[in-house]
Amino acid sequence: MHIPDGFVDAPTSLAAGVAAVGGVALSLHKAGRATLDARAPMTGLVAAFVFAAQMLNFPVAGGTSGHLIGGLLAAVLVGPWLGSLALTVVLVVQALLFADGGVSALGLNIVNMAFVPAFVGYGLFRAARAVLPATRAGVLAATAVAAWASVLLASLAFTVEYALGGNGAASTITVAGAMLSVHAVIGVGEAVITTLTVGAVLAARPDLVFGARDLHGPVGAVEAVAA
Repeated sequence: MHIPDGFVDAPTSLAAGVAAVGGVALSLHKAGRATLDARAPMTGLVAAFVFAAQMLNFPVAGGTSGHLIGGLLAAVLVGPWLGSLALTVVLVVQALLFADGGVSALGLNIVNMAFVPAFVGYGLFRAARAVLPATRAGVLAATAVAAWASVLLASLAFTVEYALGGNGAASTITVAGAMLSVHAVIGVGEAVITTLTVGAVLAARPDLVFGARDLHGPVGAVEAVAA
């Protein structure tokens, strides 16, 4: 899912970079200083977990492999604003220190792997929660559905970017078919890992799960700022 340098042309990469900067600024503003102070330790733990988990690849099909994206996981645990910031930090470190994803494509990767799962995926999570029982099982079911869908949405976002400025020889239809089919399988792994992780936190410290705060109450009054 990490886009390397040169795979998408400069104008499209630049536009994504501008969107990424704007999104990060908005997330910082929406998160609020009080919320950042209160949930900084949890956000740091989430970023560290996602960073480590992304290093683990699992086989998919035809010699391909996949790994956790983690955007939906971060959003469910600490909220979409802080979740998107956690993933942004992970992606910046990966690009600058490990050459995992191109520096010129950093904006594209932030849009696809941080913003799409944390905002659109979290929106799907909230929609699923609205029709499921307000129970722990309902939270986990909504998490599984949204986690799987967030991977497909991220791959769809990449397909759109490729259609706008892809430098590869393959047609957009070919890329779309390959991305969606492979990531439909990768999404299953994402759903399993995300649901197990959220379930573990729910079992140990349910008050720390932002997406289930209606069941257990927020950690502090400042949580209302992040809603």
